[in-house]
Amino acid sequence: MRDSVSSQTDRPLPRIGRHTLPNRVILAPMAGVTDRPFRQLCRELGAGLVVSEMVTADSRLWHTRKSRQRMIHRGEPGPRSVQIAGGDPEMLAEAARLNAESGAEIIDINMGCPAKKVCNKAAGSALLRDERLVADILEAVVAAVEIPVTLKIRTGWCADSRNAERVAKLAENAGIAALAVHGRTREQRYTGEAEYDTIAAIKQQVSIPVFANGDVTTPQRAADVLAYTGADAVMIGRGAQGNPWLFREIEHYLATGREHAPPTTEEFVDTMRWHLRALHEHYGEYLGVRVARKHIGWYLASHDPGRERRARFNRLEQASQQFEFLHELFRGDAVAIDNGIHAA
Repeated sequence: MRDSVSSQTDRPLPRIGRHTLPNRVILAPMAGVTDRPFRQLCRELGAGLVVSEMVTADSRLWHTRKSRQRMIHRGEPGPRSVQIAGGDPEMLAEAARLNAESGAEIIDINMGCPAKKVCNKAAGSALLRDERLVADILEAVVAAVEIPVTLKIRTGWCADSRNAERVAKLAENAGIAALAVHGRTREQRYTGEAEYDTIAAIKQQVSIPVFANGDVTTPQRAADVLAYTGADAVMIGRGAQGNPWLFREIEHYLATGREHAPPTTEEFVDTMRWHLRALHEHYGEYLGVRVARKHIGWYLASHDPGRERRARFNRLEQASQQFEFLHELFRGDAVAIDNGIHAA
């Protein structure tokens, strides 16, 4: 294992256009998850790059509350990466231009989302079935902006049509600055295990940075995946839900070969409280209470096997009740919290 760790310190850090990342750990874009509060938290805890939730390429829909909140990037440290999703080259190009004018420093194109509502609109991973359209989109978006453009894909639409290697070459030829690959097909969604052979093959065939995504949930797995694939960074998605400390743990492990101490009970609870407050400030109380059920539920999951605590939290309707819940949980059950953190 030490060999897989030391091999990472011998290589230059990945670059996306003019931006050199500070480490090899990236927060993946996740719809309904990587909002501004979560991006800020993950960045503070060691993520070298954070990518926003996907924004529809149809600017006619940007007046909606959801789209407006997803496009708030004021005051965020750079590089600010904004993901766009759609299936029309001209519309995606215009969305890229408008986001660049609004402060985006990197544009990421979504060709990896497996959700039906996205794929049914010939967007997300559905685009992988039409390589000509893929090429048209990449060329249009790259030509539309002066900032770097990145791409996120899966290994293909299904087991019989794994074409990620061809798409990677299309991306490189179109001027894409970096490529993230989730080691599953769209058909798999999030079932089974991610495979890394395709990512390793892609890394051998292109000169642009490649980011490995899928099932990277521990520092040891991150080191193994980087060593096996030769990827320039790992991209963390579901593994960060309820565990934003994973970024600093991976960064520390890659740098030293040693495990970072888990968060203390005090840090665990303080982080939940900060996150809860930030969600209420970002969304307002009504929506913030509801979004918080998801995020706080992920924190509680590691030491709530019977789901009783999450069920109680989900019944709360006011921000003050949610804060009081965490206060009572910390005050009355600190030992259980501590055991849960260190067992997770």
